[in-house]
Amino acid sequence: MAGGARRLYRRILRLHRALPPALRDLGDRYVKEEFRRHRAAGPAEAQRFLREWENYAALIHQQINEDKQNLREKAVYGIQLTEEKLNDFRDEQIGQLKELMDEATKPNKKITISKDSEYKT
Repeated sequence: MAGGARRLYRRILRLHRALPPALRDLGDRYVKEEFRRHRAAGPAEAQRFLREWENYAALIHQQINEDKQNLREKAVYGIQLTEEKLNDFRDEQIGQLKELMDEATKPNKKITISKDSEYKT
């Protein structure tokens, strides 16, 4: 995972600049951790890892553009994971998702997003 991974990593961090501050902070930490964990991944795992992050970058890019163009009533980022997708995850990945969810839903990290106000945490 060399040059292509580095470009994708930087692209994702640039995309995160358009997110509300609390989401940006959480997203940046998660991306940095995940890319660090997968530095020594084998070719097959690295390819799948990069493909999933490419999909994420494309989705976030689309959602940021929709938000900028006021095409959505309320700013919402990400997607719901399907049960099929969750079944493909290893126990370790489920644990990471739980940690991410816990971090994102901490009482002092609540995120209020509305079109007519500033982003708040």
